[in-house]
Amino acid sequence: MQLSADIKKAKREFLPEDFKVTTWDELEPYFIQLEQREITDEKSLEQWLKDLSEAEAVISEDACWRQIRMTCDTTDKSLEEAFTYFCMEIQPRLQPYADKLNRKLINNPLTNNLDKDKYFTYLRSVKKSIDLFREANIPLQAELAVMQQQYGVIAGKMTVEVNGQEYTLQQASKFLESHDRNLREEVYRKIQERRLQDKQSLHDLYTQLIEKRDQVAKNAGFANYRDYKFIELGRFDYTKEDCYAFHEAVKQHVLPLVEKIYKAKQQKLGLDTLRPWDTEAEPDGIQPLHPFETGSELLSKTEKCFDELNPFFANCLRKMDEMKHFDLDSRKGKAPGGYNCPLAESGAPFIFMNAAGQMGDVTTMVHEGGHAIHSFLSHHLELSAFKEYPMEIAEVASMAMELFSMNHWDAFFNNKEDLKRAKEHQLERVITIFPWIATIDKFQHWVYEHPQHTVEERTNKWMEILNEFSASTIDFSGLEEYRKTGWQRQLHLFEVPFYYIEYGIAQLGAIGLWMQYQQHPQQALQNYINALSLGGTKTLPQLYETAGLKFNFSPDHIKTLMEFVNGEMEKL
Repeated sequence: MQLSADIKKAKREFLPEDFKVTTWDELEPYFIQLEQREITDEKSLEQWLKDLSEAEAVISEDACWRQIRMTCDTTDKSLEEAFTYFCMEIQPRLQPYADKLNRKLINNPLTNNLDKDKYFTYLRSVKKSIDLFREANIPLQAELAVMQQQYGVIAGKMTVEVNGQEYTLQQASKFLESHDRNLREEVYRKIQERRLQDKQSLHDLYTQLIEKRDQVAKNAGFANYRDYKFIELGRFDYTKEDCYAFHEAVKQHVLPLVEKIYKAKQQKLGLDTLRPWDTEAEPDGIQPLHPFETGSELLSKTEKCFDELNPFFANCLRKMDEMKHFDLDSRKGKAPGGYNCPLAESGAPFIFMNAAGQMGDVTTMVHEGGHAIHSFLSHHLELSAFKEYPMEIAEVASMAMELFSMNHWDAFFNNKEDLKRAKEHQLERVITIFPWIATIDKFQHWVYEHPQHTVEERTNKWMEILNEFSASTIDFSGLEEYRKTGWQRQLHLFEVPFYYIEYGIAQLGAIGLWMQYQQHPQQALQNYINALSLGGTKTLPQLYETAGLKFNFSPDHIKTLMEFVNGEMEKL
């Protein structure tokens, strides 16, 4: 396949070229037409699927732009209103039609003649949507879509003052790398105190979300929201029991390595006790890593780095830049976090992040860059639904890019010692993220199995799980109040429930690809490209197999991969 980043917006054949999503009244006639159209042979069925796909792409992209604009500026009420209008007035009216069209497809005898290999995962997903659809859930899902975004509005207002200057929490976190231990502690406490100011509103928001989500699950005939969500997320290839085994494997095979990393950090800093504000610091005389100043410099250095790996990767970013599909710098009034938002019609996605000149921002940028490349590689697939890949492979795209790109981070660091420290930072992060993934995942299982819990019960359970996966090397004494609401900084709990263990599963896949890359770089990159080019047209085990990986997150497999990463760290 000839790789080109010169992506073209899909030409419309069904909707007018100048059609914009404004009101349901203007959109509905196209859905009535799709619902009433006669499908008489295979050719007309394939045309019907293409027209439906085009309508889905146009609507999906419109919704994405509304969300992007709103997260870029949470202070502009009109942007929030445009997003809310879509969630409350368009999406709910769309859902009954989506269900009718799904049934029209599945009930048509000609559907049985579609290429089984090509359409298997798509039709499986359509059947799943039919099984889950309930009229009673339409208003609840509309309310949830709006409520979930309130997290960004609350968190986007959070700032602290350091040395007389106002900073977002993302910007302030760079002081945690300072040599001045008193400053680190002061900033750490300021960030935590600022979060505590909104702890009650975030508790209330989460309680309301849990209640509504539980109702959605009950309406659809499920015992709890976790069981409902496993089906909705298309987790056809693993079970909740596999998640529990993952949690145990992290305790057995990852936590000892985390302890080792923090003990080494404590010795390096020459401290009697390691406190949470020490984990990002460097010893006196060593400057914190400072890979870039501005978002535009971050982008140009990432392009340079990607060029070294494969020019196609860098061309994807250049194309997005040309289309103005980046918002990288942290600022007040911007929602927290970072994301890559696929745009179904344009093909070139949008990257949003909160860069503040830190090493973690480089990781975020190459991570989201990996997602972007996935969007480019799957854009050629003929139906929108074919481009909807499972999260467990989407995160392999991003996390493998973090590891592949490390050898070319000289784009960010002009001396060898800084480059070595950057790689150490990355590999430490690969290991230290696992206990947090297990903590967040295990917490969610409990939350939705016990939806009637009180805030006190929630806090107690959170602390129990948090302590289970915490490194004993870090001394948290006297910081209990901050720790009790530590989960509130994880936006996934509010905005994309149950989406978190994917990072753990995918990190294992990414390490597997990196193992390949260390031995046969070009073959590993080709396996990566081949797997991502399939979009969502194959099952998860098949996508992993195409990447030269096993879809496996058993304790033994985790142990093998952790030993490999540990070995690579020792080489540094």
